[in-house]
Amino acid sequence: MMGIGFPELMIILVIIMIIFGAGKLPEIGSAFGRSIKNFKSSMKEAQEEEETAQVEEGQQGAIEEGAEEGKAEEDMTEEEKEAAIRKKAEEEGEAKDKAMKDAADSFTASLPRKGSYDFSKDQEKS
Repeated sequence: MMGIGFPELMIILVIIMIIFGAGKLPEIGSAFGRSIKNFKSSMKEAQEEEETAQVEEGQQGAIEEGAEEGKAEEDMTEEEKEAAIRKKAEEEGEAKDKAMKDAADSFTASLPRKGSYDFSKDQEKS
């Protein structure tokens, strides 16, 4: 069984000290600790935002979907609620995609066509 014991850790520490030097070791350790702390806090924030968004969308989506199907929210199973949430999110995503595509198409249409620019007209105006 391969376990990392005290002798192995000492060898790793000596190698790290040789590579980075004894003066940089505390800086490396503190930077590593800060990065782990930031990672954990960002994961926790993302998870809380996701849960909040799911609860809000779940309540709205389940009520709307339940009303359409003639079911009350409390009559829906968890799977039906999740399906309603997924369907609502998909519809919202498709609507956003269509709006972005329409905006891109209108911008593209406003650009001059290839070959439509006449340099000689600009020279005449100057």
